[in-house]
Amino acid sequence: RQQCPSNGTGGVGAEVLHALLTDLTKVNNSRERASRLFQWLICPNQDKTFFRDCWEKKPLLIRRQNPDYYQGLFSTAEFDRILRTDDVQYGVNLDVTSYTNGKRETHNPPGRALPYTVWDFYESGCSLRMLNPQAFSSTVWNVLSILQEKFGSMAGANVYLTPAGTQGFAPHYDDIEAFIVQLEGKKHWRVYNPRSKDEALPLVPSPNFSQAEIGKPILDVVLEAGDLLYLPRGFIHQGDCLPDAHSLHITISSFQRNSWGDLLLKVMPAALEMAMEEDVEFRKGLPIDYLTFMGVQNSDKEDPRRDTFVSHVEGLIKKLMSYAPVDAAVDQKAREFLHDCLPPALSEGKLLSVYGASARWEDGEAVDIEGRITFTYLTLMFSLCRLCSDGEAVHLYYTTENSRVYHKEEPKSIEIKAEHTDAVEFLIHNYPKFVAVASLPCDSAEDKVCILDQKTPNRRTQSSVPMLIK
Repeated sequence: RQQCPSNGTGGVGAEVLHALLTDLTKVNNSRERASRLFQWLICPNQDKTFFRDCWEKKPLLIRRQNPDYYQGLFSTAEFDRILRTDDVQYGVNLDVTSYTNGKRETHNPPGRALPYTVWDFYESGCSLRMLNPQAFSSTVWNVLSILQEKFGSMAGANVYLTPAGTQGFAPHYDDIEAFIVQLEGKKHWRVYNPRSKDEALPLVPSPNFSQAEIGKPILDVVLEAGDLLYLPRGFIHQGDCLPDAHSLHITISSFQRNSWGDLLLKVMPAALEMAMEEDVEFRKGLPIDYLTFMGVQNSDKEDPRRDTFVSHVEGLIKKLMSYAPVDAAVDQKAREFLHDCLPPALSEGKLLSVYGASARWEDGEAVDIEGRITFTYLTLMFSLCRLCSDGEAVHLYYTTENSRVYHKEEPKSIEIKAEHTDAVEFLIHNYPKFVAVASLPCDSAEDKVCILDQKTPNRRTQSSVPMLIK
């Protein structure tokens, strides 16, 4: 068990989180940044132990007796600032909810969520759920953009502000891995096992349950500021505030629709299409009379033709695997993940990239736009990029120009010329090391320079591929 970060007085304040995030900008490996930040999140537990013993298996409760541990991540004061300064829309960015006498209700009016109305709802006993705090909070955005690389899946968040003595949501389970981070006050949580094997690791969230449907809790705890509760998807839970304190928590989530089954949904249609093109066995016609002995209405028949039919289908399915384009399906998942991703919070590294180029307006004219960028070494800014082929062209997909609003932008990629593909792959495989331009596997010196400095017939362009140069 490792020592958690401390400010020397037993507490961890906002300045410590800020210092941690600042230190992470100095780590040139984005995977290492993600591992360190995740370790901070679940400290003093080790991530290897967590993924072995808890991930997708059982809840984990971390009590810290340190109310300042997560200070600086988000606060009620920031909630209020966002309401005052940003265009927060009911139903899009904010939900107003209540759960009273077994009935869950949503009270969203139309339009913008203005402070006067929102705080009136709160004073009336309603819970407030901010659906995408990363769109408004730079710190939440920064944290999630780093953590998403740890999970290999989009990391999202909701913030929940609940008045003392109330409950905002009915018992339910989610389709995501959830890290409930208690920021202020305290909250009473009850957690229940999945009701059956069919509800373990579900693909969709549950409806609201009544108390009679969920049995007895396996965990009955009060989270205080600085505590964390991890819940695998499928574990039913409900939280209510005690009479003496409000609650503010943020739920960090990931791993939605990221199962083996989701991968196979991409593999099998492509495999079947390929098999039908290349193998006559898949193109042969069905038996003329198969409708007379197959189908549900014939399932109780003792007909030897049924066994022959099923055996033939099983043989085709086994043969289908030889056509399975697993790598291509993984690339499809990767492209979807990169589209889902938050953009990285670019730091001092951008000074070494096209984002930090010196082109500017000065003394009535644009300057530093004609010169070619000169460099000797280069590397990728982040490992979150993917070289993919659609059979006709090769594209490098990246996240630096994504939006903090989910899918506001189309997937971002740049077409890589055939003569540059090996060089870009070389950069990916050598990440995070800088490599000499001279060592790039290209046919000519001009091609090596063109990896970053792309040209079109009519104008010179600098790509926004996330590379660092020096």
